[in-house]
Amino acid sequence: MWNLLRRLKRRLRPDPVARFWRNRERIVRPRGWRRWFTPWYVHANQKIADRHNALIPCLEAISPFATPHGMAGIFISYGARIGRGCTIFHQVTIGSNTLADSRGQGAPVIGENVYIGAGAKIIGGVQVGDNARIGANCVVTFDVPPNATVVLDAPRVILRDTPRDNTFLTWEGYLRRQGGDLEG
Repeated sequence: MWNLLRRLKRRLRPDPVARFWRNRERIVRPRGWRRWFTPWYVHANQKIADRHNALIPCLEAISPFATPHGMAGIFISYGARIGRGCTIFHQVTIGSNTLADSRGQGAPVIGENVYIGAGAKIIGGVQVGDNARIGANCVVTFDVPPNATVVLDAPRVILRDTPRDNTFLTWEGYLRRQGGDLEG
């Protein structure tokens, strides 16, 4: 009896992550009569992402990736690029750095077959090479070569003599300031 109910539940409410990636494919590459339903797919994906507190843009530059613990808390910037075959755990941030006086401006580029542990943060114009591993809770603000492993080191405090410019720019504002196009 319980097996029948489980199968019925799976049939009526399929895996939301699988549904998200199916809808994403229909948004990025609409074919035939499904292109008329693109706004519905966008709305459905937004609901799935909101339910899981995630932001994963439906862009061609972001290849589908494995999420072993679901989409819980995954944030990916609109300027980021993610290669095929990546595994991204929960609470991961792949974010752009648009601070005016920062060294690592831009958005991350993640190579193929990259493993990113739970709670990792990859910020700024960082390139992560193919087959790299980013450990849990690591903060990556530098380039990672292919086949490398990044693990968490002891935190350190960096003192400055002059005040910093912490003006926040949206990704569009950053691109306009840099003179780039919005398609990225």
